[in-house]
Amino acid sequence: MELPGGDLLVRGGTLVTPEGAREADVMIEDGVIVRVGRGLRSSGHEVLDASGMLVLPGIVDEHVHMREPGLEYKDDFTHGTMAAAAGGVTTVVEMPNTLPPVEDPGKLRSKASLLSGKAHVDFALLGVLHDENLDELEGMLEAGAVGFKAFLGPTTGNIPPPGDGAIYEALEKSSRLGFTVAFHGENWDLVRRFTERVRSSGGRDPLAHLRSRPPVCEEEAVQRIALLARRAGGRALIVHVAAAEAADAIRRARALGVDLHGETCPHYLLLSAGDYPRYGALMKVNPPVREARHQTELWRAVNDGTLQTLGSDHAPHSAKEKSGDIMSAASGVPAVQTFLPLMLDAALRGRLPITKIPELMSRNPARLFGLHPRKGEIAVGSDGDLTIVDPRGEWVVSAEELYAKHPLTPFNGWRLRGRVVYTVLRGTVVAREGRVVRETPGGAWIPRGSA
Repeated sequence: MELPGGDLLVRGGTLVTPEGAREADVMIEDGVIVRVGRGLRSSGHEVLDASGMLVLPGIVDEHVHMREPGLEYKDDFTHGTMAAAAGGVTTVVEMPNTLPPVEDPGKLRSKASLLSGKAHVDFALLGVLHDENLDELEGMLEAGAVGFKAFLGPTTGNIPPPGDGAIYEALEKSSRLGFTVAFHGENWDLVRRFTERVRSSGGRDPLAHLRSRPPVCEEEAVQRIALLARRAGGRALIVHVAAAEAADAIRRARALGVDLHGETCPHYLLLSAGDYPRYGALMKVNPPVREARHQTELWRAVNDGTLQTLGSDHAPHSAKEKSGDIMSAASGVPAVQTFLPLMLDAALRGRLPITKIPELMSRNPARLFGLHPRKGEIAVGSDGDLTIVDPRGEWVVSAEELYAKHPLTPFNGWRLRGRVVYTVLRGTVVAREGRVVRETPGGAWIPRGSA
């Protein structure tokens, strides 16, 4: 059941926005922000004392695979959105590679109906793009899709990659109708060829997966999408950028005026190839975590604006699927609950300005998927979604405290600075100190056009 709008006054905190940090109170009525300023007085509102804390716009995770429907043995929407709330995420954008994939309006409406009663945070849905459903895109937009995802490389669900003609036409539609196409940017044929080489050589060591998907797989895909977007128009997003060469290709395309955006993830910024012997398949993702030089360049791209968003790429699997050697184990980690805590820690250690968090993790993803200004902003008229963090404390990530069915994270045991204290969804506190406080799901579907 969707949460009724709450009346809440958040008093005494330091608001952190892309423009800077300032002391201010936030007043929320019926779930919507009505005032932002100093010395606001309550008239029947619940009052939350945020003294000494940072008040962020609710985090928008633009990249989650919650696994429902069809793959609930890996995880499900209830557990996934509880994890989101516990980690300070108030809105998630759900990927379409479930079973069945979200490839037409009927499947999109069916998935929205299925998930609506299970969501502990608000959510939006992407449709999938492949060669056989180009004629369904407009219908999916009308049904509420906020954009589309194209898998250029192998993925859970074995969805075939669209050909260049389909991509070009989809980008033409994007230019005309104003939606984003997100791309898993790896060349399918190159991945297959390099994987065959590794397997035929008997490679099973921790770095074998890395060798099976070298940077050229990303670089080629990004350059191709950049060219097609430049000629067709439209707005493209390359998700989970892992290679320095891919980031550089995005930088060059943007310099030419291409409406091309890039996302990376905490695991690419905080792990490198030297960590494979320690974590093995726990850190196996696609594209792979690469050598330290890539990590260095990704941090530069995050800080100089080449990469405009961060996503968790939350992609849980069962314990059985993550066991075995590196080549047979599944790719993906449960990441939505640690998404903000890891980046908050990085900011408090000086790796990026604290103001980059609301830019990369709230405003920009909300804008890319048509959720702004309803989401991603602390402003009058926006939803009363806030993430309130204490920058002073330290804590240790514990798999036992994660809400995932299979909390198989490489970050178990990491000591982090800062802590998510309150997650506020439309004026109601839904999580406190990393624990969900509402048993009844109160999240809502946010369809296209409702922002």
